[in-house]
Amino acid sequence: MADTTRFTVTLPTEQVAELRKLTDNVSGYVAEAVARQLRHQLLGADLLRHQEEHGDFTEEELAEARSGIFGTTGTGGSASAA
Repeated sequence: MADTTRFTVTLPTEQVAELRKLTDNVSGYVAEAVARQLRHQLLGADLLRHQEEHGDFTEEELAEARSGIFGTTGTGGSASAA
């Protein structure tokens, strides 16, 4: 089991009510959400660094990435999913 630190956060009452409907393990749920957000931000930073070093991604590279993520070969997908 990973080391843990206990601390307090403040959330809007409505969010807490909805959260408790979703899970009995609020700490686990929040930990997963934080981990997902951290991965998202780190990936974004890595992608930006790659583009700064190698130039913008080509349409072909973007299409290949979308295909790998969404399992499609079409280019009509939304780029906002990242």
